[in-house]
Amino acid sequence: MDLTPKEIVEQLDRYIVGQAAAKRAVAVALRNRYRRNQLPPEVRDEITPKNIILKGPTGVGKTEIARRLARLVGAPFVKVEATKYTEVGYVGRDVESMVRDLVEVAIRMVKDRKQAEVAVKAAHNVERRIVNAVVDIKKRQAPEAPIEILREQTLNEYREGKLDKFMIELEVADGKPPELQLPAGIGMEIGLDIGNIFGAIMPKRTKRRSITVAQAREQLLQEESDRLIDNDALHKEAITLAEQNGIIFIDEIDKIASCGGGSGPEVSREGVQRDILPIVEGSTVQTKYGALKTDYILFIAAGAFHISRIQDLIPELQGRFPIRVELNSLTKEDFFKILTVPANALTKQYIELLRVDNVNLSFEKDALKTLADLAEQENETSENLGARRLHNIMEVLLEEVSFTATKKGPVKDVKVDKKFVQDSMANLIKKTDLRKYVL
Repeated sequence: MDLTPKEIVEQLDRYIVGQAAAKRAVAVALRNRYRRNQLPPEVRDEITPKNIILKGPTGVGKTEIARRLARLVGAPFVKVEATKYTEVGYVGRDVESMVRDLVEVAIRMVKDRKQAEVAVKAAHNVERRIVNAVVDIKKRQAPEAPIEILREQTLNEYREGKLDKFMIELEVADGKPPELQLPAGIGMEIGLDIGNIFGAIMPKRTKRRSITVAQAREQLLQEESDRLIDNDALHKEAITLAEQNGIIFIDEIDKIASCGGGSGPEVSREGVQRDILPIVEGSTVQTKYGALKTDYILFIAAGAFHISRIQDLIPELQGRFPIRVELNSLTKEDFFKILTVPANALTKQYIELLRVDNVNLSFEKDALKTLADLAEQENETSENLGARRLHNIMEVLLEEVSFTATKKGPVKDVKVDKKFVQDSMANLIKKTDLRKYVL
């Protein structure tokens, strides 16, 4: 997608409040990827992405910025937890699973696109198979009927949806071939898809089933789409998409930073960093769809860094993340904007949800300011949850309305003003006020 950094930031502003520095950093990184793709191959191959570390407390938008960025440009995106690789059994090659997950996402994206391309032809083939099956049944019931007239009549009925509950018999695929159970890691270590190897050797099983036309259409559409798609081309395109446009978001990277010492957990954390390093530096990972080079994948790491610092990461890994951006804690002004500005604002979500049950919900400005102030106080006096604090507050605020709402009655108008907030949140407001006096 040909978007300038300014246009990318404008798109991110529709869903994420504040954090201008982080938005600018990812926008420039994304634009540089587009610029790189316009260069001759001999120059393009020398340019690698500038990876980013986002530092900030939970709930301030680190993950959402990366996810929205990937969705904006249709890039394969996976989010992994760095702490996952500190669990027992995760050593060495298992870190490569993040790359394999990225390829799986790319496979789904390319497959969806190719299924859309062959949808018309697949639907035509399915229509022919179902109409033939219905005509055979009708012909047995009325042998004297002319076959051409019967076929034309059946085709019209099928297209009008009149045959959806008509029972037919068809040869359909009998599910997946039996899976071969292997110990964890075998096959994946060398990038083999054991299931597909044995599936190719054994013939596909079919079964004659009596199903409705509607059920047959759904099942046959999948079969026909798979038959029309060249899997080799699909895999090759997906590998290229993951290599050139993939984004891997490594969350909680601060949890694997060494804070001092040199034994026990500290050694384990440094070991995980050294396992991740080759992936970020650029290496070749074997997947069941083929080899993938990680040189041009964009890595975005994030962490709160409350206890540790970015400088506590091993120098080699620090050097692979040259762009560092600090995200700010949210203020009551930010909370107010979060409740009103984004296209997916919480207030808009609740308005649409309750409209289903004949509740016409509206929010007054003074109520939203009170909620924003309450969210800021709660984050200051207890755990700082960032924007996630608003989810808790909105649930408490509208609990009674959500519980009593029903489709059966007339449309009910509910106006959320400052008094409504004070009455609904009385207990929470009282607790927040009392915490101010606790030393």
